[in-house]
Amino acid sequence: MKYPLLIVSSCLLFLACQESTSPNHSPGSTAFSTEGKKGIVYTTADSTAYRISPTDTLVFTDKPQPLENEVTVFVDPKQEYQSFFGVGGALTDASAETFYKLPKAAQTTLLKAYFDQKEGIGYTLARTNISSCDFSSDTYHYIKDQDSSLSSFTIEHDRKYKIPFIKEATAAAGGKLTLYASPWSPPAFMKTNNDVLHGGHLKPSYYASWAMYYTKFIKAYEKEGIPVWGITIQNEPMATQRWESCIYTAEEERDFLKNQLGPTLQKEGLGNVKIIGWDHNRDLLYQRASTLLQDPEAAKYLWGIGFHWYETWSGGQPMYDNVKLVHEAFPDKNLLFTEGCAEKFDQSKMHSWQLGEKYGANMIHDFNNGMTGFTDWNILLDDKGGPNHVGNFCFAPIHANLQSGELIFTNAYYYIGQFSKFIQPGAHRITSSASRSQLLTTAFRNPDGKLVVIVMNDSNQKTPYQIWIKGKAASLVSLPHSIATLVL
Repeated sequence: MKYPLLIVSSCLLFLACQESTSPNHSPGSTAFSTEGKKGIVYTTADSTAYRISPTDTLVFTDKPQPLENEVTVFVDPKQEYQSFFGVGGALTDASAETFYKLPKAAQTTLLKAYFDQKEGIGYTLARTNISSCDFSSDTYHYIKDQDSSLSSFTIEHDRKYKIPFIKEATAAAGGKLTLYASPWSPPAFMKTNNDVLHGGHLKPSYYASWAMYYTKFIKAYEKEGIPVWGITIQNEPMATQRWESCIYTAEEERDFLKNQLGPTLQKEGLGNVKIIGWDHNRDLLYQRASTLLQDPEAAKYLWGIGFHWYETWSGGQPMYDNVKLVHEAFPDKNLLFTEGCAEKFDQSKMHSWQLGEKYGANMIHDFNNGMTGFTDWNILLDDKGGPNHVGNFCFAPIHANLQSGELIFTNAYYYIGQFSKFIQPGAHRITSSASRSQLLTTAFRNPDGKLVVIVMNDSNQKTPYQIWIKGKAASLVSLPHSIATLVL
């Protein structure tokens, strides 16, 4: 079974992705009234044909005080929190290579599905890899071995698939896509283990050379007409992997940032390029963020802290509270989700509803704890969960059947779209609180004044509820295993 691409029209006009404003808590300055207004509900639900489909119209009536036995979602537009930066995914080697194996019609469908702001889900944010990662078909760097002067630097490798793919994605997004890039490993000769794979540390003697490598990459991409908005310092700096990886302790990352990377970007005229620290799981998030941000010389270079969701790999629950702790301790810095996917690809689970629910629950909790933006991992993979040069196959929101040339839409695509299609960059999160635990909720006020309220039900129970705003309420039903976006 393949999900059709159900493209719905939206009542929202989407803004181009813009710089995040201060994520500090602040009282709302614009009054919101339900008087004379109606809202539209868009739903994705299991065991139905609903896929970001308009399903209900909200009509508000007087409701001074909800009863204790009524399930209610309370929304307070006057309580504003962090700004919303954007939602997107990773344009990796694997995604680009798979894309160019598809027929042209499928390529057009994929680009529209992700990046078109009216007919798709309106991605405004993207990540890509600097040199190879596990989701590359081969291991490569942009210089020859032992070339610490970087005189042989060339991005010729990326011109085959990745650069054309990024350009097409940018065009599909209306000509602007906020792109940031992450390295998985320095060249082997720069590392203590003399190996691109299997961890190892960056040798201090190559700090300057490696810092210059980032600037070469940024300038080379800019010459190709691809602006690089930002970089992360190192993908997963505490993970020794069988693929490209490099270890930095918190102190090593701090010292590399403040003594080499930050100053080098400034010296090379790239001081406007944003730098994101950590770029790893929530488990060590506070320790890493505090080490980087409590040092003024390091903190001045950081736009924010990136994080992933893989701390649950050995079991247990996502550690959402660590996101909240960092947000509370460093409210002037942004928290960006930089990578997440469902691992251990299994074709028989391609349409498991849990794929989408994993995204919905994580996004709601992380936004409520201070996250400003969300970046999924590969936007496209083949029907084996690759290509991947070390067999680390994973799920993506959309897979390609390369035999038939068809696209397979997983539930994750629609769950992410319930956020990305309706929340505009520059929005601010507002208070949204459910009276019963079977409903998860978050809400935003868009720059155009509209409210976007997301309500997710991961239970087996159909749940009647009401949305309540300042003495007015509208009645709804949350379907089992569903997510709904209410646009007011």
